[in-house]
Amino acid sequence: MIRTKIRLFQKEIMVTLLLFVFLCPLCNGLQAKVALDELKCEYLNNPLGIDVQNPRFTWIVKEIQGDYVQDSYRICMATSLQSLHSETPDVWNSGIVTSRSNSVVYTGPVVLKSHQKYFWYVCTKDSKGKEYCSKDASFEMGKMHLNEWKAQWISDSHDKEYRPSPLFRRSFKVGKKIASARAYVSGLGYYELFLNGDRVGKNVLDPGYTHFDKRVLYVTHDITSLLKKGDNCAAAVLGNGWFNVQSRGVWDFEKARWRNRPQLLCEIRITYADGSIETIGSDESWKTSTGAYLFNNIYSGDIYDARLEKKGWKRSGFDDSQWANARRVAAPAPIVQAQVMPAIHVTRELKPVSMHKVSDSIYVFDLGANISGLCRLQLKGEAGTRVALRHGELLTKEGRLEQGNLNIYFKPVDSTEIFQEDIYILSGKGEETYTPSFSYHGFQYVEVISSAPITLHKNSLTGLHFHNDLRAVGQFSCSNETLNKIWKATCLSYVNNMESIPTDCPQREKNGWTADAHVSVDLGLLNYDGLTFYEKWMNDFIDNQRPEGDISGIIPSSGWGYGEWIGPVWDAAMFVIPQALYQYYGDSRAIEAIYPTCESYLGYLRTKEKEGLLAYGLGDWLPYKSQTPIDFTSSCYYYLDYVRMTGFAKLMGKDPSAYQQKAEEIKKRINEKYFHAENNTYANGTQTALGVALYMGVVPREKEQAVADQLAAAVRATDCYLDFGVLGSKTVPAMLTKYGYVDLAYAMASKETAPSWGYWVNECKMTTLGETWIMSPKFNDASLNHVFMGDIIAWMQNSLAGINYDTEEPGFHHIMIRPHFVKELDWVCGSYDSPQGLIKSEWKRKGEKVVLTVTIPAGCRATVCLEKEYEVKGGKHQFVVTPSEKAQFAHLKGVLFSMMVKN
Repeated sequence: MIRTKIRLFQKEIMVTLLLFVFLCPLCNGLQAKVALDELKCEYLNNPLGIDVQNPRFTWIVKEIQGDYVQDSYRICMATSLQSLHSETPDVWNSGIVTSRSNSVVYTGPVVLKSHQKYFWYVCTKDSKGKEYCSKDASFEMGKMHLNEWKAQWISDSHDKEYRPSPLFRRSFKVGKKIASARAYVSGLGYYELFLNGDRVGKNVLDPGYTHFDKRVLYVTHDITSLLKKGDNCAAAVLGNGWFNVQSRGVWDFEKARWRNRPQLLCEIRITYADGSIETIGSDESWKTSTGAYLFNNIYSGDIYDARLEKKGWKRSGFDDSQWANARRVAAPAPIVQAQVMPAIHVTRELKPVSMHKVSDSIYVFDLGANISGLCRLQLKGEAGTRVALRHGELLTKEGRLEQGNLNIYFKPVDSTEIFQEDIYILSGKGEETYTPSFSYHGFQYVEVISSAPITLHKNSLTGLHFHNDLRAVGQFSCSNETLNKIWKATCLSYVNNMESIPTDCPQREKNGWTADAHVSVDLGLLNYDGLTFYEKWMNDFIDNQRPEGDISGIIPSSGWGYGEWIGPVWDAAMFVIPQALYQYYGDSRAIEAIYPTCESYLGYLRTKEKEGLLAYGLGDWLPYKSQTPIDFTSSCYYYLDYVRMTGFAKLMGKDPSAYQQKAEEIKKRINEKYFHAENNTYANGTQTALGVALYMGVVPREKEQAVADQLAAAVRATDCYLDFGVLGSKTVPAMLTKYGYVDLAYAMASKETAPSWGYWVNECKMTTLGETWIMSPKFNDASLNHVFMGDIIAWMQNSLAGINYDTEEPGFHHIMIRPHFVKELDWVCGSYDSPQGLIKSEWKRKGEKVVLTVTIPAGCRATVCLEKEYEVKGGKHQFVVTPSEKAQFAHLKGVLFSMMVKN
């Protein structure tokens, strides 16, 4: 074992331990009481519309008391509850499978059928043979095959440049008692569906954004309660979304190869109580027109003229004799796939913290937080009054809205089209309420401008915060309020950029920049349940790849972002994110899906080599001052690609030797070209260069500590201020901590003046993270809602609270608890609701001692890394730590996580 002195509390310490274990059933002689809970299919609760033949089943164990370790499981599955609980379920009885896994793929003999609802439960046995069974759960299949769709794609007769949104409606009768009813819907770019006047579901901006010529998504809705006996009406309105961007910008979406007039695919399937089935599908019998929805654009906003509303058009009995018949159109893509990621929902409503009345026709609202979403406005006024809602992140000195940091890439042909502006034209019929439908904005401030005087109050406007509704799974807090603010601001930035793809910012670009996502994946997965969200995005990578093997820097892309400008550091997302999903969930499906894409991409990179390395692309984007050579960072990520591909090949049972050999060759060349043995530095010795070298594992083992010492020296040289960009923000704090300099990492993380995270949340009073460390006084090109510098909160959870996965046992079956008792902190509390259950680590000072309390999920094991390694099982455990002045510690080998104190 390699032993090194590590500096904790800026001095050497010794840890003595007293171990107290609470809830110890073996000691107390208690029998385990166990509940199997959170049964999920495809990581969703009782989902509708699953379209995979081998769905995944998961559950967690909640131990009420006792000492439980799963020895085996048995899953039963059937088409009815009666069959499920019979001796021979009609779909699947897995039999007793000896395994501790709580994640199982369906391998039953029955081919799963479209539209069928299936019921299932799981039973487990512990090491003593006692069986525990769950409650029943269910899932329902969607469309398994494209030829099973009875609905047809329809549109109207207008071309893609026509601005008003198409409306569609279809009346039908229901003559019998309904057992259940479903609507399978895809409306491009976005749709809102209504049944008998009621909006179907609470999803916003459906379906998710894809390469629409390769793959489109559909959503399954339970509409049983919305239908009635007798006359019924289905109605829909379509928005452009990303399918038909009609305005011009830098990203060329107006040139997208898939651009077309919005189109609808809608199939209503009614199952009657007598077992018969009726289908009402979109076809040429549907009627179409236009109405109050005059225009919508993903970057500017919606225009709605309430004077043009067609009263009753969403209900039966409406006279649609003047409406045209819909036109059947070709399917936009060969793949129509179920949308299984959590949908975009309004997750909270915000009332303004203040309103500034500039005049009778200009009002400025402050929501108090920088969010993604839209606004709801309640008002009265004369018919024809035009009311504009403009959104932004900044105010001028005069208190008016400032959009200069956001609108620089928006190049509309129509000079009246304003960035992030929704327009409502009043009907003049009493109090009116307006909520836009087909765009979203990033904003804290809203300026309302009307063409005639109106009276607004503070509560006239409501902010609607929406994003993909990922379940929150992480928490962190400590005695330093600056770190708490940083954690909250980072989480808000993260969810603001979850809009069916992981975006860079929710206002200026809205693009799926690949590096922004991969440097943020750890902070994301530690705090949000994002597996199905990222799996969807990995499919977008597959669809994005060109025959040459390259991918673009933004995904999806209309064709912009290919070539050598963006490069391998960004492209590494195709390796980093599937690997992260595997480590956090123990699930390899994303790796299996993207493996051929990775193979083709590595073939492309080999054509770009120069002396066995790569010398193009973007690097440590937006550093504070010091620039790190791009050829160095690109080559390091080239090495990472092959390291990850080696692991992927092993996982899939393929021969990894070629990838492993190539990785070793790249590592050798990096060290020959960039390592300076005389001073133990890499490239030009920046914080980023040293952090990246250590993080990627290119440093020879015998030189690791020496290089880390140089990293510490580089940080001390800036008085512990950061001097890096996006890559340094990911690697420097983690590597300082790993190699014994947690005091320096903490000093950097807790700074409150520029450049620092604390500067943003304290001096600038930002509620989200900035794109640049210092805001330009000219407001040119700097978003205030970027997440890509936010990995510092993953460091807080990994290194201060100490919650880490074990790379050898992915999915948190075995947990590494590695807290650091930084002297400036009095207490730390962190938790992660893992795929196995809740993990919690909290410590607090009591005089000269530190009390560490750890909670581990039932059936799991954990290693608590202090002076010694303490192996513990599920339950609550407490350690009392007494620092003194005389010990040495050894650092943990590995790349991705914080230091482990070892005997």
